[in-house]
Amino acid sequence: MKQEIKVPTVGESITEATIGSWTKKSGDFVKRNEVLMLLETDKASVEVVAENDGVLTILPGSEAGAVVKIGATVATLDTDAKPAAGAAAEPAKAETAPSPAPAAPQQAAATGKDASAHLSPAVQRIVTEKNLDPSAIQGTGKDGRLTKGDVLEAQPQAKAAPAAAPAKSAAPQVSAADVMTARGPSKQGDKKLVAMTTIRKRIAEKLKEAQNTAALLTTFNEIDMTKVMELRAKYKDKFKEKYGLNLGFNGFFVKAAVEALKAYPAVNAWITGTDIEYHNYYNIGIAVSTEKGLMVPNVKDADTLSLAGIEMAIRDLATKGRDGKITPNDLGGGTFSITNGGVFGSLLSTPILNYPQSAILGLHKIQDRPMAIDGKVEIRPMMYVALTYDHRIIDGKEAVSFLVKIKELVEDPERLLLEV
Repeated sequence: MKQEIKVPTVGESITEATIGSWTKKSGDFVKRNEVLMLLETDKASVEVVAENDGVLTILPGSEAGAVVKIGATVATLDTDAKPAAGAAAEPAKAETAPSPAPAAPQQAAATGKDASAHLSPAVQRIVTEKNLDPSAIQGTGKDGRLTKGDVLEAQPQAKAAPAAAPAKSAAPQVSAADVMTARGPSKQGDKKLVAMTTIRKRIAEKLKEAQNTAALLTTFNEIDMTKVMELRAKYKDKFKEKYGLNLGFNGFFVKAAVEALKAYPAVNAWITGTDIEYHNYYNIGIAVSTEKGLMVPNVKDADTLSLAGIEMAIRDLATKGRDGKITPNDLGGGTFSITNGGVFGSLLSTPILNYPQSAILGLHKIQDRPMAIDGKVEIRPMMYVALTYDHRIIDGKEAVSFLVKIKELVEDPERLLLEV
């Protein structure tokens, strides 16, 4: 029986998707729950798996890179078909072949060529982007399969170097024009066009929409991180022992943001037509850098979570982002966002709104600086923070007061955690 493989529904208002890659080829025998392809939408990547065993046939127009409608049939699965006889006969043929020389211990696992037949979507994507030959890479995963680390460390085959020009007995004087002629065509013509992914196009559209629609303004402040760092150093070992993760700084800023949003509800609202839509819930978006670009999944109902609960939620979202498993539900429903450029070394920046939200908090690198404390100069760990906001709905006084509230809470973490 032939079973149709259709593009699944991947979220409200999403009507089409892009086939990012096929992990199987037409004619391959696949087993139930094996990943067949990776779909890319304007919000997330989704794996499509086989519902039964069978032989796959990819339909014309459904190749990698094709844009397909939700519900469209992109392939069929013949559930009555069996694995090709040639595949089953392969081991017998190998028995009659001459015995190879003993392999080195490192080569006892399956070679990259064997492992390349079962690439995960994340590995396949890196192989395609870096133009790698999977058969030339030694796999370190289970049964010799290629892991993400294997392909990230692999280098594309270098092009052969051009033959060296024959040496001359003397070096006559030449003009600049002669030199340029000898060098050949300018390298400016050496270009490469790569189609934007669906997610990258959507990111570009949303950022441009924010610029074109909102009245963007940014206000700045700086935070003395001394007490937070002392608290973190005091309890980080016990925290990790109890919860199994490191105690970071983002959790403190999420809790501070929730309290500040309660004090200044306009920052947690946005404009809908000619109305202002206020939100009595606090879904805090945390910007996550992934291979496909920046995503902002949300810590839902952050006001109901403890510091540990927030840190665990952030860890889970970051892991899903790196593994390409962020879902539309993770990305939807946010009311306010936080982005941390400090992890990349940024000292100061003006973040852009995650539209239609009305504000975003930018965190930056912690840097020791001389500060005047009670009439004396002391070296303190300081962080610049920035709040970009939509001036159509948030007045300057509210924006500045909101950021001051963040500063006061983070500089007094005991008060923050006690919610007093």
